[in-house]
Amino acid sequence: MLKNYFKIAWRNITRNKLRTLIHVLGLSLGISICFLIFNLVFHSYSYDTFHPDVDRIYRVNTISQWGEESYPNSGTPGPLGEVIQDEISAVEDKARLYTMSQTLVANPDKNQVYGRIEGVTFADPGFFRIFPRKWLAGNPETAMDAPYSAVISEASLHRYFPGSDPAAVLGKDLLWVDSDTIIAQVTGVVEDFEEHSDFDFTDFISFSTIKKSETEDWYGLHSWGNVNSNSQLFVKVSEGNEKESLDRALEPIVAKNYEKNEEEEGKTSFFMEPLSELHFTHNYSDTTVSKVFLQGLIYIGLIILVLAALNFINLETAQAIGRAKEVGIRKTLGGRRPQLIIQFLTETYLIVLFATVFGLVFVEVLKILFSDYLPAEFQIHHLSGINLGFYLVFPLMITLISGIYPSMVLSGYQPQRALKGESSGHRRFSVGVFMRKNLTVLQFSASIAFIILVLVLNQQIRYVSSQPLGFEKEELMYASVPFLTPPDKMIQLQERLNQKSSVKGASLSGNLVTSSSLWTSDASVPMDTTEVEISIQVMNVDSAFSRVNGVPMLAGNAGSNRQDEVVVNENFLMEVGFATPEAAIGMSLKYNDRENKIVGVISNFHSRTLREEIRPLVLTVNPQYFQSITVKLEKGQNLALVKQELEASYKEIYPYEEVEFKFLDTQIEQFYKEDLRIRNVLGGACILAILISAMGLFGLSSYTIAQRTKEISIRKVLGATVLQILSLISKEYVLLVLVSFALAVYPAYYFLSDWLNGFTYKISMPFALFALSGVGVMAICLLIVGLHSYVAAQTNPAKVLKDE
Repeated sequence: MLKNYFKIAWRNITRNKLRTLIHVLGLSLGISICFLIFNLVFHSYSYDTFHPDVDRIYRVNTISQWGEESYPNSGTPGPLGEVIQDEISAVEDKARLYTMSQTLVANPDKNQVYGRIEGVTFADPGFFRIFPRKWLAGNPETAMDAPYSAVISEASLHRYFPGSDPAAVLGKDLLWVDSDTIIAQVTGVVEDFEEHSDFDFTDFISFSTIKKSETEDWYGLHSWGNVNSNSQLFVKVSEGNEKESLDRALEPIVAKNYEKNEEEEGKTSFFMEPLSELHFTHNYSDTTVSKVFLQGLIYIGLIILVLAALNFINLETAQAIGRAKEVGIRKTLGGRRPQLIIQFLTETYLIVLFATVFGLVFVEVLKILFSDYLPAEFQIHHLSGINLGFYLVFPLMITLISGIYPSMVLSGYQPQRALKGESSGHRRFSVGVFMRKNLTVLQFSASIAFIILVLVLNQQIRYVSSQPLGFEKEELMYASVPFLTPPDKMIQLQERLNQKSSVKGASLSGNLVTSSSLWTSDASVPMDTTEVEISIQVMNVDSAFSRVNGVPMLAGNAGSNRQDEVVVNENFLMEVGFATPEAAIGMSLKYNDRENKIVGVISNFHSRTLREEIRPLVLTVNPQYFQSITVKLEKGQNLALVKQELEASYKEIYPYEEVEFKFLDTQIEQFYKEDLRIRNVLGGACILAILISAMGLFGLSSYTIAQRTKEISIRKVLGATVLQILSLISKEYVLLVLVSFALAVYPAYYFLSDWLNGFTYKISMPFALFALSGVGVMAICLLIVGLHSYVAAQTNPAKVLKDE
């Protein structure tokens, strides 16, 4: 019986090749999108799930609130890590980390420098208890106890001691340079994680080294008031403790240690973050994935799949009348309805299987097209258990979703009417026609909504990209300078670059003229008999900053690199109440418990994204903490050659450092990277939605117009023109597109309003683009329907009516 079902299904599939092609293409696109998103979501949720008791591991985070603004931080103050196990009974173990960035590593015995690497951290003994690894050498119980001890990973073993046995490197010295030079002895070697993990550390220096080196103040671990995202705290709690109860257990610690230490407007709180959320917030391997973006991908995948399923349902129900006689004969010969349902579902299943095979080919194409938006380590293992389950379960699910309604319609025909070519009784209302129209409306609605979203997102991104930023972003290149380098060495580099004919000027600063970094503080300015207190943004720059970056000076000068001189912006004047820029020159400004003199006023510029307003800004000078050098190039330079010259000069000053000069434009583009990703993904979804809808409309219109061929011929015989016939057939589809447009407008408007509200500088809602989207879909619809109608209208009526 089963063999017979498949044999008949195969014959029906091969009999109507156009119908089969449309079904396979539509469903394969939907399946490929779902398969790719399924693997991407599974990949994102697979990080750090392999640790023992993973559901009992949390990271403690901090929220600092000043006035109405709150700043979540993945770090914690140092003292919290010392007391949390004593203060909260549910905490079984704790792990303290202090992560470092771009740490210079060397082997003092071999006098060999390995350059700056990521993945170096201070860690206490609890880290390897909460996140255990396989030890290749050393004692896991004592390896991290003593100061100046270090555990390295297998990857570091091969880097620092190539060809050495793990046990042979125990007792060897390595040197790390951060705020201080630390020489530590290797006390252990551990295997690298083979599973997906955000803990990609390779070098672990014992946490007690910080106290021994007397650098606790430098790292800010001595005070409850210092919160640094590098200082991280993980805890493992006993069973039966929920996140809410753990958050409440942190409140007494806040009350005990912050009650007398904070000003009234400041407030600090802590909360527990499950380890499962680490990959979606702040992690160490720069693989953070937005949960909102993932959820958006899931919705897009489901929409595309639903559109493909609707295509199948629509076309099958439309063609049902063509198989009415087949159903009538089967029932007359004793066929039962369940048997007919199984027969039609078998046919659907074969189509879905073909679509799945083609879908796997499309997946590889999609991976190439969207490679920039996929994690670098993302791979699809087709023979993995989870994907084998997908191949088995997903086609069955799609078969039921797509095939159950058409099979119910087909199997429900009455034999006596079916043999006459009638699908139902003579009723004005047809369920099949009603369903087809509504399903078509849903397809058009999705297509119109996607087009609206893409057009408006694109216009907003173009708008923010074209806005004046208040500085000259052209011909600006930048590079990082080693953190805590002696200022004399940085100035030497600056002077070396200034001597080049291709360089107009060079400036040292803590951050670039525009970046994602934000340093805020409170300041006060004496005005008449009172003091005006305001919240300010602080930037650490030298006196060449405004000249090199092209920020206009409104009054005064840029200073002379003295630490008691500051420059302010226009919004600072407005906030304090100065009538003119000149009125601020020479005035005193107090912040960070230090008196400063205002020597200059600059115009406003966007130091952060256009999502935010320009804040009152103070430019100050502290050479010890400079981290970047910005170079303004002369116009008309050979950029590739200049880049090489700049990097060669840099290497002369810092021979052991890696360097790459980049254009500032690349930094600005990063601000809207997520928005561009959303736009491009929606653009791809838009193309697929239109393609699937167009294929469905092509198949549906070709069949329905074929059903009306005699009607068209009779109308031509009675004198109807081609234009009148085209209008007659097209007006139904025009009405469907109008209904679709009405349904698509609100969801698109709701999403766009929410997204645009994230920008301080934004376009007005462009309703003209809404109308343009509807007109575009209507044009596609009329083109497809019009071509079919025109071909039918050109047919000789005599050939069509000769049998009547």
